[in-house]
Amino acid sequence: MTPSRRRANRSRFDRLLQRVLDGLPPEIHELLESVPLIVEDEPSASVRREMGLPGGEPSDLCGAHWGMPLSAQSVAELTTEPERILLFRGPITRMAGESDDELARQILVTLLHEIGHHFGMTEEDLEDLGYG
Repeated sequence: MTPSRRRANRSRFDRLLQRVLDGLPPEIHELLESVPLIVEDEPSASVRREMGLPGGEPSDLCGAHWGMPLSAQSVAELTTEPERILLFRGPITRMAGESDDELARQILVTLLHEIGHHFGMTEEDLEDLGYG
């Protein structure tokens, strides 16, 4: 992909991400004040390794929640790793195709999926809610 095409894709993604964020309720905005949302082009080699994903091929990992879910946190067991939610532009864009509406939907689904993990939801819980 050429640098200008990559910039255009980033700009499109970021514009639609902002539209999604603007439509979220205040409670989600409060959560994102304490759990940073980080957007990267692709999952890094270390993220892929940590999650047991193969390297080389383009990844289909759209997002990740890093840190201890709220349901597992306690004052007796402090975590040293900061919590964060990661979204990956490349996989989300590849999944959505050319439609802006579908890209915005995929961004929303991925974001809500990772927020669900923050609250301790499992993959099965999220699948049952339509955020699998």
